[in-house]
Amino acid sequence: MPVPEEATTTTTPLLDAESIIAFAIALGLGLLIGLQRERTTDRLGGIRTFPLIALFGALTAQLSLNPGMDWLMLTGLLAMTVLILLGNLDRLRGKDDHVGVTTEVSALLVFLLGAYLVLGDKTVAVTVGGTIAVLLHFKPGMHAFAKKLSDKDLRSIMQFAVLSLIILPVLPNRTFGPYDVLNPFSIWLLVVLIVGIGLGGYAAYKVVGARAGTLLSGLIGGLISSTATTVTYARMARKQQKAARLAALVILIASTSMFIRMFVEIAVVAPRKLTEFLPPLLLLFAISLVVCALAYWRVQQRENTMPEPGNPAELKPALIFGALYALVLLAIAAGKEYFGNRGIYVVALISGFTDVDAITLSTANLAGSGSMEVNTAWRAMVIASLANLVFKAGAAGFLGGLALLRGVLALFAIPFIAGLALLWLWP
Repeated sequence: MPVPEEATTTTTPLLDAESIIAFAIALGLGLLIGLQRERTTDRLGGIRTFPLIALFGALTAQLSLNPGMDWLMLTGLLAMTVLILLGNLDRLRGKDDHVGVTTEVSALLVFLLGAYLVLGDKTVAVTVGGTIAVLLHFKPGMHAFAKKLSDKDLRSIMQFAVLSLIILPVLPNRTFGPYDVLNPFSIWLLVVLIVGIGLGGYAAYKVVGARAGTLLSGLIGGLISSTATTVTYARMARKQQKAARLAALVILIASTSMFIRMFVEIAVVAPRKLTEFLPPLLLLFAISLVVCALAYWRVQQRENTMPEPGNPAELKPALIFGALYALVLLAIAAGKEYFGNRGIYVVALISGFTDVDAITLSTANLAGSGSMEVNTAWRAMVIASLANLVFKAGAAGFLGGLALLRGVLALFAIPFIAGLALLWLWP
């Protein structure tokens, strides 16, 4: 006897395993954010209310999955908005002088998080929920940090926003020009990377203050600009001859921290080739670190006031670096076509006198795309770094005097010889 069609029809359960997990996560995020809100003076919601809001959002989203009930999400959001308005009647009537809306915005976000846990990616929802809790918890520190920002600091942040959020998105993402190697979007993206590294060093300076000590002065200065650090400390050494040895050490540390910039740049533009780049570059980095440690042991920790660095997010230096990077790309393409690897090394030598970032990014980018051998790329980087050491030694001697020149040459000698040996002996 055939089974009636109605008997074979099964109804989809309201909650499956995935939905149960989503509801559990919603409850956890609601408790986390509610716990933080419980410790504030705002009584709109706390450790009980926020879990209920998260579950309300998750249940609304779950029900909206049923045919013909997609209107429930909008209805639930409107209901949450009405509830928040009702909870703020005293403020709306002018009876409450509380002016913040943090808790109200948090409540709406928690509702949407609960819904997104059902409708979207749980990993994203958990990340956003954790971020909300952290932002709420660190409110006092964030307010204090914002108040400490000077006009110069705020200008740096806004200029970086212009570079990364306004200029970058409108640039065409395709190649132009001779040898078809100039991609405006890619070039400016690397400009943003370099400015971002410099801005990170500037932020570190603002955190530790002017009295950073010798090690931090060199490290932070190298992250912002090792060349600028060399010029600054050379001028200081000319005014204070007794500080020549200390200035030479800071210049060495800044030059050594240049390798950190190189590793970051390679990891960004050629992550799959990073392990091939690391052995020779790490060896040279380690040798430079040993020299830094020995020199630091001789000088010992002395009182060192770090001069305030310039704004790393200025538009003019960014444009100059972008132009330099584009020229290096063209020069490498031309040198490779006409002279092979020797042409690339000549370009690295010339560009390295003023900047190592451009040759690092260009050769790493080419190696990452398969257009250049990794061995050729890292050798070009080492040549550029050695040329940069020569330039810094010359700048230190010209600006800081003979005492500083002797100190810098003594400290640069071992890394420079090690770099030459690496180029000659490494297979």
